[in-house]
Amino acid sequence: MTDSEESESRPPVREPSLMDAILPMLVLMVLVAGSLALFGLDALDGPIQVALILCAMAAALIAMKNGHSWSAIQGAGQGALASITSALFILLSVGALIGVWNLSGTIPTLVYYGIQILSPSWYYAASAVICGAIAMSIGSSWTTAGTIGVGLVGVAEMLGCSPAMTAGAVISGAYLGDKLSPLSETTVLTAQMVKVDLYEHIKRQAWTSLPAFAIAVAVFVVLGLVRAADVHNPVGKDIELNSLGDIYHITPLNLLPLLLLAFLSVRKVPATLALICSALFAGLLGAFLQPSVMRDFVAGSGNVVVESIKGVWAAMANGFSIDSGIPLIDQLLSRGGMDSMLLTLWLIIGAVTFGALLEEFGLIKRLVDPLIDSAKSTGRLFFTVFACAFGLNIVAGDQYIALVLPARVFRVEFEKRQLAPTNLSRLAADSGTVTSPLVPWNSCGAFMGAVLGVATLSYLPYAVFNYASPALSVLYGITGFKVEKIKSPTAQAR
Repeated sequence: MTDSEESESRPPVREPSLMDAILPMLVLMVLVAGSLALFGLDALDGPIQVALILCAMAAALIAMKNGHSWSAIQGAGQGALASITSALFILLSVGALIGVWNLSGTIPTLVYYGIQILSPSWYYAASAVICGAIAMSIGSSWTTAGTIGVGLVGVAEMLGCSPAMTAGAVISGAYLGDKLSPLSETTVLTAQMVKVDLYEHIKRQAWTSLPAFAIAVAVFVVLGLVRAADVHNPVGKDIELNSLGDIYHITPLNLLPLLLLAFLSVRKVPATLALICSALFAGLLGAFLQPSVMRDFVAGSGNVVVESIKGVWAAMANGFSIDSGIPLIDQLLSRGGMDSMLLTLWLIIGAVTFGALLEEFGLIKRLVDPLIDSAKSTGRLFFTVFACAFGLNIVAGDQYIALVLPARVFRVEFEKRQLAPTNLSRLAADSGTVTSPLVPWNSCGAFMGAVLGVATLSYLPYAVFNYASPALSVLYGITGFKVEKIKSPTAQAR
């Protein structure tokens, strides 16, 4: 059968019904809830990935029922995968980086110095501030969490602090910096989508971001003070410090790969390239500074050059592992490698494909349009934007969909109501970007859980900034505080 004959035999394309739009959401809820009930936190080791693939199949069947061809469905899936190519390579690069940084002594050195400098009583607050400053400098929450964040979680384990609370603090700081940095791709994208000046957008974001971060830091200070008496153990600390010093040659030179990564990021070198360059540089440095670690890792052949190449290669591929006889150190350092990210890649592919099908075939729009019509007041409109963005983070599994779609759908409505576009740009970032790491199967939630070694559901209660920021944004809309108006719907260029 020719293409023309196939198109003639196919029924005409129909708009999706409300039930068509609701059914994939019900399938998602049932399958995700079922996987969590049956497997608990182990659901992220495969069952939820299977659930998302089945959800994508359900969306595909609904699209076919409405007259869309299988080739159109394939095209939508291919577009989804193309949209996350950069994220997938960043994820693989971070896996390689963690493996080599453990091998070369970069992360052990961060932990060694961190234990000496940081105190449990203010550890969580310090972690948030440090990550906020770094993320603001380099413009990437992923790079911040995957580098300094990994070290901070490691220090927490050595100090006896909570890894889950530390991960929440790391994510809070990373997303503050991501939102307020002109180098952040999500910040630039939001400004472009809503058509506002980048620096005006950043100024408006500060109205919610800085108060939300102050709330987060206050919570982390209280958590630190409450838990400090239980976790402070100087004797254990000395033993662990000596053990790290016995295994690695601890020197500030081990931190040069971190400085190189920061330099490349500030110079706007693509993230994947910057991460791989830092990993390779760390491996080269480690060959000179940590020869005994390198030799033990690859069961030395006697040839230093071959051992070094093999060690770095293996650490990038499969991660670093060590058997020091101290369980805490072994658990901290035996991590990384590109293969450690494969489950996360599977999760992201399933989630983003499902979300792309929902968007491409009008299923999301069918749900959103009635919400816009029912949002009569400014407060309800703000809450609708938040619900839409957060809901997209749940069902679409990707922060870019959750950011771009509300910005696109609600821009005209904000103009009609004479609301300045900076209101929408701030609200979209607060609702889409910031809430993305709170969803386990979202690309951001999966990434943070994988690199920090803390399950998303474990750190979720402590990612204070990530729910304080959208809460303040919606509250501003309800109260009218910092809600800017324009003189007429045509005052802003479309």
